[in-house]
Parts: sequence; structure tokens; C-alpha cells
Amino acid sequence: MEGVPQPVRRAVVVEDDRDIRELITHTLTDLGMEVTAVDTGPGGVEAVRTVNPDLVTLDLGLPGIDGIEVCRQIRETTDAYIIMVTARADEIDRLLGLETGADDFMAKPFSLRELQARVNAMFRRPRPSVPADGTPSEVLVYGGLRVDISARRVWREGEELLLTRTEFDLLTELMRSPAKVATREDLLKAVWGTPWIGDTHVVEVHVGNLRRKLGGSRYIRTVRGVGYRMEEPVPQT
Repeated sequence: MEGVPQPVRRAVVVEDDRDIRELITHTLTDLGMEVTAVDTGPGGVEAVRTVNPDLVTLDLGLPGIDGIEVCRQIRETTDAYIIMVTARADEIDRLLGLETGADDFMAKPFSLRELQARVNAMFRRPRPSVPADGTPSEVLVYGGLRVDISARRVWREGEELLLTRTEFDLLTELMRSPAKVATREDLLKAVWGTPWIGDTHVVEVHVGNLRRKLGGSRYIRTVRGVGYRMEEPVPQT
């Protein structure tokens, strides 16, 4: 509503290099965010628990505990967007970061303009708000899955699942048209924004993470060379 102030987004920057930490802090501040910056792994875990941020930028090589372990710990308590930032561009590091719950991965040196673009793309994703007037929220049901769009909650056969923001958005996009095959480009556009300037491999990694939480590949089928679609699992006997 016009004239109503929007809540300020909060960010936690976890980076042991002072110059890079200050550059990221300045960049996110320019985007209107309140930034808390720390320089150790344990400090990052504590800051996330205290601040409850909307965004975390996380260096991989940190004193105390490394970024992979920090990501694993904070993912248990927050659904904030997480961007891994590291000087180690090895494939295994990138995959480990995404598999432990990071939403994106940037290798140093990186462009601050690119960082801004990626953050803006993340926050442009549609976020339905919980109705304040008692109107029933939109609910998607497929097989044993139930997704409450407004509350951003997911159940599989009555058991609630804890998904990251990206995993939730992927599942919602697939469930809106369960018989349709969604290409990687379709999912990048719907979930990560257009134009997407990051690594397109993020789709496969996050679909893999989502499948594990859904109990394997029972619900999401790979259509080889095309993309993904929902598949109602065969009842187990």
C-alpha cells in the first residue's frame, strides 16, 4: 500500500578478509539492507541466530569452522537466502556448498555489480503473503504432497518437511502444472529470475536436494534431455 513503509531487509556477511567484508557490506547497504558483518565461522552462526537475516553471504574458508559447516548449521534455523563466496573455485567445493543449503555460489574475484544483480534477482521472486482477512490460502495437492503457498509449508503424507526457500519455490513451480515438463530454462526463469547470470547447474543440484527431502525420486521425474515433471509415486506394498 502506498505510504506504508516496507520492512528493512537484514543481511549477515561472514568473511574473514577485511577488505572484501567491507566491500560486500557497502554493496548490500547500498541496496537498503541492514548489515551485520563478522569474520569467523562461529561468529557467523551466532549472528544468524541473533539477527534472523533475509540474506547471508558466506565465505568458504573461515577461521573456527569452515563455510560448509556454517551453512549446514545455519540452514537448520533459517530459510534466508545464502550466497557462498570463495576463492576456491573447485567443482567439489561448489557442489558441497549448494548441497548443504546454499542458494548460489560466487567465486573470487567477483564483480560487486554482479553480486547486486544476483541479490536483486533473489528478492524479486514472488513471495505470497499470509492473508490477513481470513481468506483461505492457496493449497496445492499432488499424490501424498500438500503445499500451503501462503504459509510456505509442505507436508509429505502428513509429515511436515523443512525446505529451503529455493527448494520450496522449485516444488511449487513443478506442482502448479504437474503433468507439464518444466525445462531447466523454465525453472531458472520462474525461480531464479530473468536474465539469470549465475551457474545454470544450480537447477540440477537443488532438484537433487529437493528429491532427497521428498524421499528420493518418487515425486520428481527427470525427462532426459528436456527437464523435470511431477510423477505420482506408486503405492509401496
